[in-house]
Amino acid sequence: MTTELEKAGIPVVQITSALPIAKMVGSNRIVLGAGIVHVTGDAKLPMADEKQLRRKLVQQALDALQSNEKR
Repeated sequence: MTTELEKAGIPVVQITSALPIAKMVGSNRIVLGAGIVHVTGDAKLPMADEKQLRRKLVQQALDALQSNEKR
């Protein structure tokens, strides 16, 4: 899906814990997520720490969205 959106001119960042699969399908911008079950968080962390983790991942995705290089 990410490659089709990119072909249509819509920049996409894929947040995933399955990095090899994202690379294999040709995703241009990839951010490594926290885990398989909770990609953009970690339920084992205290709420404040999880919020900080989520904010960090979203910021990485926004930074990647502004670039043309692979991550």
